[in-house]
Amino acid sequence: MNTHKKDDRKIRLGISSCLLGQKVRFDGNHKHDSFLTGTLGQFFEWVLVCPEVAIGLGIPRPPIRLVGSPASPRAVGVKDASIDVTDKLAAYGMRQAHALEGLSGYIFKSKSPSCGMERVKVYQTGGAPAANGRGIYADAFLSAQPWLPSEEEGRLSNPRLRENFIERVFVYRRWQELVARGLSASRLVEFHTHHKLALMAHDVEAYRALGRMVAQTGRRNLKEFGHDYIHRLMVALQRPATAARHANVMMHLMGYLNKQLDAEDKAELLEMIHAYRRGETPFAAPLTLLRHYFRRYPDPYILRQTYLHPDPRELLLRGGF
Repeated sequence: MNTHKKDDRKIRLGISSCLLGQKVRFDGNHKHDSFLTGTLGQFFEWVLVCPEVAIGLGIPRPPIRLVGSPASPRAVGVKDASIDVTDKLAAYGMRQAHALEGLSGYIFKSKSPSCGMERVKVYQTGGAPAANGRGIYADAFLSAQPWLPSEEEGRLSNPRLRENFIERVFVYRRWQELVARGLSASRLVEFHTHHKLALMAHDVEAYRALGRMVAQTGRRNLKEFGHDYIHRLMVALQRPATAARHANVMMHLMGYLNKQLDAEDKAELLEMIHAYRRGETPFAAPLTLLRHYFRRYPDPYILRQTYLHPDPRELLLRGGF
């Protein structure tokens, strides 16, 4: 039985408007992504943003690109470099970051000089463009909300990256619900406890470091402590979980069943975990067996773990694990 309280309202995600079919691109077209509308749209409420239109650029409009240093590029017109919208895009990004603090995630348009998160071309005089820039709006927005789960639409076609993004969105949503109820030292400790095994599957060192940090809860200003905690947690969760780390978590879970399982059951579970580690069976196989045993032999600590008991919507979006 899952003991987590859930808010069944749709989770709000920011998104580049063109990805949902809005004809807001410089050429008057869109970049509709059917996965976003057809699959994620069943569970998420979209907050559409096109920063270039929002700052007053028309449709259609002269295209812009990034120029100069990749660390601090300018967004200027492709044909007319006197058109410089860098400051307007950055200012709008900062305003939106504060206006949209209730978002639980954001999907940006890749390669865009305004919205691209990474690998955006930055043009320099007399040489090939460097493909390591970041869109001006995206950079400003994420600088103000560095812990917000964010991704580009192109990377969501990768199952591993998509699952990672979905997991981070639901973790952050639970954090927002906690803060809405009122952050307290005991609630923060409880939140961390619920996510310990999920964190272990991503980053063992962060699991240990955050455990030490949470042990200090109550010795610092709680609001500052909470900001520090969620930032570190979301950074740790950006590291994709691996089969090896998942298998280690499952072995850890198996330890809670040592006294309940007989030798034959232990051997079966152990072999299934090892088969998953070797890539011979899907993740769902050992996880389903673990859930079965914990239903038969409930453990209060394990019942509260999001690792075994995620939000049903998260489970569906992650392919049932």
